[in-house]
Amino acid sequence: MLFLLKEEMALQELTRRLATVITHVDEIMQQEIRPLVAVDIIEQLHRQFAILSGGRGKDGAPIITFPEFVGFKHIPEEDFLNVMTYLTSIPSVEAASIGFVIVIDRRRDKWSSIKASLTRIAVAFPGNLQLIFILRPSRFIQRTFTDIGIKYYRDEFKMKVPIIMLNSVSDLHGYIDKSQLTQELGGTLEYRHSQWINHRTAMENFALTLKNTAQMLQTFGSCLASTELPRGMLSTEDLLMSHTRQQDKMQDELKLLGEQGITLLSCIQEPTTKNPTRKLNANELENVATMERLLVQLDETEKAFSQFWSEHHLKLNQCLQLQRFEHNFYKVKLALENLLEELAEFTGIGDSVMHVEQLLKEHKKLEEKGQESLEKAQLLALTGDQLIQDHHYSVDSIRPRCVELRHLCDDYINENKKKYDTLGKSLELHRQLDKVNQWCEAGVYLLASQAVDKCQSREGVDIALNDIEAFLGTAKEYQLLNPKEFYNQFELILTVDIKAKAQKVLQKLSDVQEIFHKRQVSLMKLAAKQTRPVQPVAPHPESSPKWVSPKTSQSSTLVTLALLPRTSEEPHTGTNLNSLEKEDDGTKFEVKNEEMFTRSHDDGNSELEQLDREDLSPSKCIVRDLLETEETYIKEIKSIIDGYITPMDFIWLKHLIPDALQNNKDFLFGNIKELYEFHSRTFLKELGKCAENPELLACCFLKRVSLWSLTK
Repeated sequence: MLFLLKEEMALQELTRRLATVITHVDEIMQQEIRPLVAVDIIEQLHRQFAILSGGRGKDGAPIITFPEFVGFKHIPEEDFLNVMTYLTSIPSVEAASIGFVIVIDRRRDKWSSIKASLTRIAVAFPGNLQLIFILRPSRFIQRTFTDIGIKYYRDEFKMKVPIIMLNSVSDLHGYIDKSQLTQELGGTLEYRHSQWINHRTAMENFALTLKNTAQMLQTFGSCLASTELPRGMLSTEDLLMSHTRQQDKMQDELKLLGEQGITLLSCIQEPTTKNPTRKLNANELENVATMERLLVQLDETEKAFSQFWSEHHLKLNQCLQLQRFEHNFYKVKLALENLLEELAEFTGIGDSVMHVEQLLKEHKKLEEKGQESLEKAQLLALTGDQLIQDHHYSVDSIRPRCVELRHLCDDYINENKKKYDTLGKSLELHRQLDKVNQWCEAGVYLLASQAVDKCQSREGVDIALNDIEAFLGTAKEYQLLNPKEFYNQFELILTVDIKAKAQKVLQKLSDVQEIFHKRQVSLMKLAAKQTRPVQPVAPHPESSPKWVSPKTSQSSTLVTLALLPRTSEEPHTGTNLNSLEKEDDGTKFEVKNEEMFTRSHDDGNSELEQLDREDLSPSKCIVRDLLETEETYIKEIKSIIDGYITPMDFIWLKHLIPDALQNNKDFLFGNIKELYEFHSRTFLKELGKCAENPELLACCFLKRVSLWSLTK
C-alpha cells in the first residue's frame, strides 16, 4: 500500500542521513587517521613527555614541545609512538600539511637524552616535520658533548629537516613568537595539560556518544518501520503509546546530549568569557570549531529522526483514525437503519384531531430519539471529509462510507419530513371536517331559531335574510372548501375510512347549504308578496284616482316577482335536515287580497261630496279641494318612498338593480324625502288651519313661497 511505501522511503532517508552523520563525526574527529582516543592512552598523556601546547610557528605550523623529562630514554617505543600519533592527528589537516615544529628542552639534561629524543623522532614521528629546535644543556661539559655529538651523529639521525641548536630561550624567541610559547619556554601562552586532557576526553566522549546515538536511532527506526499494524483499536492504541514512550526516551537522550555539548563548548570558551581581552590559542579554537561541528551533526540527527518519527506517528495515527472511523460508521449506520425501520412501521395518520395530535407527539419523540444518531452520523461524515483533506492513506475506503452516511441521513430526514407533512395534512383535514361540522350545526341552530311570527312583516323578512346572508358569509372565515377542492388537497392521504367520513361531512354541508337556499327563496317570495307598486300621481285633483290601500296592490307585486328566476329544488337527506325543510315550508305566508271599492260606493261618495260642496261657500270649497289634493300628493310620495326607494336596500332585490344605479338613490329621486317631510308635517297642517278661515290661505302660501316653489 501507499503508506507502507512512504514509510519505507522515510526509513531509507533516516538511514542515509544518520550514516552521513556518523561519517562526518569520524571526519571531524579524524578517526580514519587516528584510531586512538585520549582515554586509550590517558596514562601516557599524563606523563607529559610530549605536549601539543597550541602554539604556532610564523607560518602557522603546529608546535610540539618535548619538555624536560627524566627517564625519556626509558619510555617504551609503543607508548612514544601512540602519543606522537595522537598529537599529530589533533591539528587540522591544513595545519598538519604545513609541517610540525618540534622544540626539545634539554637544558637540565644530558647529551644522551638529546640523542635518544632525536633517534626516536627520526624513527617513529608520524607527521610531517618542518624544523627542530634543541635547547642544549646548560652545563658546560654536556653542552660540549652535545656540539660534538651533533656533528658526528647528524647523518645517523637521518634527519631531512634542519636541527637548530639554541643556547637559551631568548635565542628561541628569535624564531618563535613568545605568545606561541609556554611559560616554561619564556612565553606567554597559557597551557594547562590536565585541562587539555579533560577537554580532549570530553569531546571524544561526546563524539562517540553522538555516533552511537545515530547508530541506535538507525536500529530503532528499522524496528518501528518493520512493526506490523494491529487490527483492533485497543491494540493500535497500545502500540502507539509504546512507540511514543520509546520516542520520548530517545528525544530525552538527544536533548541531554545536546545540553552536554553546549556545556562542553561553554567550558572551552570559558577563558574568553571570564576575560574578554584573552584570546583562545589554536588548540582551543580548534576545539571550539570541533564542538560546533559536532553540535551541527547532533542537530541533523534530531531533524532526521523527527522527520522519520512524524511519518511513523502519522501512519499509526491514521491507522487508529481509520479503525475508529470504521467502528463508529458501523455503529451509526445500524442506529440509522433501525430508526428508518421504526419510521417505516409508523404508518398511522389518525382518525380525529385528538388522535393526529397524539401521533404528532409520538412522532416528535421518535424524531428527538433519532436526533443524536443523526448528529453523530453528520459529524462522522465531516470527520471523514477531514481525513480525506488530510490525505489519509485509506481515502478509497473512507470516501464511499461518507457518501453512504449522507445518503442514510438524507433518507432519515426525508422520511421524517414526509411523515410530518402527512400528519400535518391529516391534522388539517380533520380540522376542516370539524369546522364543517361546527358550521353546519351553527347553521341548523340559526334556521331553527328564526321564529315564524317575526317573518309576517317586511322588516322581519329583511332581518331574517340579512342573518342568513351574514351567516353564509362566515363560510369564508371558516375557510370551507368545496368537495372538489377538498379532494384535490387531501387526495394523497385519504384512506377508505377517512374518505367515508369526509363524504358524510361534505354531504351534510351540501344539505345545510341547500336548506339555506330554500329558506332564502321562501323569504324572498314572502317579501315579494308584501311589496306593492306605486300609483301614478295625477297633475290635477279632479283627474287623480282614489287612493288605494297598499294591501290592495300586493297582487301586482306578485306579478313583478313572478319574473324572478327560481332555483330547482333537490331532495335532501337526513332526519334533522328534513324536519327543518318541513318547518321552512310551514312558514310560507298567504297574502289576503282586500276587496277594492266598488264603483257604486265611489258614486255614492261623489254624491255626498256634491251635497257638502253645495252647503259650503266658494272660498271654503277651494280650501277643501286644496286639502284633498295635498293629501293625495302626500300619499303618492309616500307610495314612491315605500314602493321604490326603500326596496332598493333589500338584499334579495339588489340583483334586479343595474350596477350603474347601485347606491344612487339620491341621483334617481332627489329630495323627495325632504318634500314628503315638508308637505306631511308642515304644509298640510297649515292648509288645515285655513279650512275654517279661508282668508289665511294667501298668508300661508306667501309664508311658504320658497318651499312652494320647490313643489311646483
